[in-house]
Amino acid sequence: MTLAGTDADEPAADKTAPKPPEEANGADTAHDLSLALGQNLRRLRTRQGLSLERFAQKSGVSRAMLGQIENGRSVPTIGVVWKVAKALDVPFSSLLTGREAPGTTVLRARHAKVLASNDGSFVSRALFPYEGERKVEFYELLLAPYRQEDAEAHAPGTTENLVVAQGEVEITVGAERHRLGPGDAILFEADVPHSYRNPGADKAVMYLVMTYIESVGS
Repeated sequence: MTLAGTDADEPAADKTAPKPPEEANGADTAHDLSLALGQNLRRLRTRQGLSLERFAQKSGVSRAMLGQIENGRSVPTIGVVWKVAKALDVPFSSLLTGREAPGTTVLRARHAKVLASNDGSFVSRALFPYEGERKVEFYELLLAPYRQEDAEAHAPGTTENLVVAQGEVEITVGAERHRLGPGDAILFEADVPHSYRNPGADKAVMYLVMTYIESVGS
């Protein structure tokens, strides 16, 4: 976040001073995420024999943006990652897979892999390690007041099981609309267009379990 306007007599910031630990951790996490995205996008795209130009046409993401992602210079929005995953016909997490982490894994909040919408009103945080084979993914979703997030159809057979922890959410699946409050849950087939809408004045918090019909590994 950029803060505009400072007092004229305030001393200039020391650009050589080390970053606070929490700021450094956030920068490191974003850097790791951008590297993982770039490496996996290039690997999966070339495996399918797609040039950047052809893949740009297939995914609807510009060639320039794809190039920035592959070079690790950009962390795209959650919408862009969904477009890329759909065009590659792979689960969302396949683009974020890192090195294998066997045994017990602790996922610290400060190191979380987080993706957001363009305006930051919708935020998705992975609550599982991306490594290894899986059919199930677990996310925390945050949706700002009076905002809506539209999702394209996922791969055939994909289901979403969602529970509302805070606030209210309207879930639209195809022509059906369901309003959920705290503690309410819903299970639906996510291979059709669907959306999440927050009709209230408070932030909505949801937990989502996404299940694919086939296991996917790194």
